[in-house]
Amino acid sequence: MPASPSSTVQEARKAIADRLREIRKEAGLSGHVVAVSAGWYKSKVSRIENAVTPASPDDIRAWCRACGANDQAADLIAAARSADTMYVEWRRVQRSGLKQLQESYIPLYERTRVFRTYCANVVPGVLQTHAYASALLRSISEFHATPDDVEDAVEARLNRSARVLHEGNHRFALVLEESVLRHRVGDAETMAGQLGHLLSAMAFPSVSLGVIPFSAERRMWMIETFTVYDEEQAEAELLTARVNVTVPSEIRQYLRAFGAFSRLAVHGAAARALITSAIDALD
Repeated sequence: MPASPSSTVQEARKAIADRLREIRKEAGLSGHVVAVSAGWYKSKVSRIENAVTPASPDDIRAWCRACGANDQAADLIAAARSADTMYVEWRRVQRSGLKQLQESYIPLYERTRVFRTYCANVVPGVLQTHAYASALLRSISEFHATPDDVEDAVEARLNRSARVLHEGNHRFALVLEESVLRHRVGDAETMAGQLGHLLSAMAFPSVSLGVIPFSAERRMWMIETFTVYDEEQAEAELLTARVNVTVPSEIRQYLRAFGAFSRLAVHGAAARALITSAIDALD
C-alpha cells in the first residue's frame, strides 16, 4: 500500500529535521549550545530534530546562524514551506466559503498552458455547467459545513473556466471514467444538460476529451481525481484535503499515470457514443 499523503508530509518534515541535525553535528555543537544561542529551552532542539515540532522559518534561521550555516537557511525554509503546503485540509481553505477557494486558483490557471486531468467521480470543473456545478458545490458545502456562498462560488468557477477555455493559449487533456457519465449529480435534467455540454465541448479546439469505458481491459487501476499543471505541479483531491505535489519524481509518476489512462480511453466518435448512451439512460 502506498503511504498516505499525510505520511508523505511527515516524511518531508522529517527530512528537514534530519538535515538540521546534520548541520548541528557538522558544526560540532551540542543541542544545548544551539538552544542557548537561539534563546530556546533545550527541549525545543530535541523536538525539532525528532520532527515533533516543525521548524518555522525563524527557527531555521536561528539554527543555521548558531551553526555558522547561514548559506543553507534559504533552501531549508523553502523545503519547509513546501511541506506545509503539500497537504492542505479542505476545512482550512473553505472556512470562509467556497468562492474564495475558486478564485484562489486563478493565478495557477492563467499561467498553466497544458492541463492534464483524470476524473473518476465527477465532471472536471472546467467543463461543468451552471446547474451541475450548483448541485455539486451545494453538496460539498453541506458536507463540509462551509459558509453558504454557493451561488457566488458557482459564478466564480464558471468565470474562471470561461477565461481559460476561451482566452489565452491553454490546452486541456481530460480523461474521464465512464462512471462519471452515469454518476448522477443533481436531477436528470441537470445531468442531461451536463452531458450535452460535454458533447459540445469536444468541438472546442483547446479540449481533448477521452472516456475510459467500463469494458476497458484495465492496465491502470482507478485512483483519485488529479490534475497536472504543465509539468510543474500536480494536485490530487481527497475527501478531506488536497495534495499539492511539486517533487519532480512524483510529478513524473502522475504524468505516467495520465498516459496510461489516456491509452485506456476512447476519443472522438467512440467517446461521443458513450456520452450519448448515458444521456439515453436518464429517466
